[in-house]
Amino acid sequence: MAVQYEQSIIKALAYFDIFNYPLTLDEIHHFLDQTGSRDDVLLTLQQLVDDNRVFRMGSFYSLQQDPSLRARRTNGNHKAGKLLTTGYKVGGFLFRFPFVRGIGISGSLSKNFADQNTDIDFFIITRANRLWLARTLMHLFKKLTFITGHQHFYCMNYYIDEEALCIDEQNIFTATELITLKPVCGNGTMDRFYDQNNWAGSYFPNQPVSKESIVLARSGWVKRTVEWLLDNKAGNSLDNWLMRVTTRRWLKKEQLKKTNSHGIRMGLHTGKHFSKPNPEFFQRKVLDALEKKLTNQPTAVNS
Repeated sequence: MAVQYEQSIIKALAYFDIFNYPLTLDEIHHFLDQTGSRDDVLLTLQQLVDDNRVFRMGSFYSLQQDPSLRARRTNGNHKAGKLLTTGYKVGGFLFRFPFVRGIGISGSLSKNFADQNTDIDFFIITRANRLWLARTLMHLFKKLTFITGHQHFYCMNYYIDEEALCIDEQNIFTATELITLKPVCGNGTMDRFYDQNNWAGSYFPNQPVSKESIVLARSGWVKRTVEWLLDNKAGNSLDNWLMRVTTRRWLKKEQLKKTNSHGIRMGLHTGKHFSKPNPEFFQRKVLDALEKKLTNQPTAVNS
């Protein structure tokens, strides 16, 4: 048995078990933290199944002996296929907002899973020093979507601008989010983003970071006009003011320990060039859960 793959396989399965998401053989190979052949991974998996350390459900593998996970994943993949069609259309629309330079679909939908509570999460890159203008315009629009009940199609929760393309937090959580991100629009910006974050390849060497993006070449006259009108000192001042106002508002939410509709603690980590969920909340929760799962894993009976 290729013992050197045991812990890597367990680690990949443990991460996705946090989300009750069993993996296929190909996915396990892709999310392995070391290089290796698919055949060697299969041999190791078969032994892990024989040792009752990993459980097989059809073409899926999990650390949980729960057959219902197979149906949950299959149904979730089917729903995701339909919702992704909407996600790409919404992403193309969002790209037309002023100062937006790149759009990607993130969250559970980027991993091809959706249920009745799934939102369409977007990762957004803006022009340098115009992040807060772009974000404010987009979130003002989102308020209008509550009227039609489509607010869950516009979850724009992670922003960076062209001055901060490299993700600061570099761990298995952010690496997973990065390599599963589904590019929508970019005109070259998404490719530059991937170039700046090639560190993710060290976490998953069998799955190179994708550079494929759907290019939307024309921005539209409204976008060009607004950008021209705010390409001055007044635009700089307004962007800075919006950053301060938004930061104060979110600090109050954190102090009140407010949660979102999914029960997750609300928090925003802000700066001139970024606006993203506070990593001390959901991201830290996932990393802690992974560490706990790995610590509690039984060791091999036979070597």
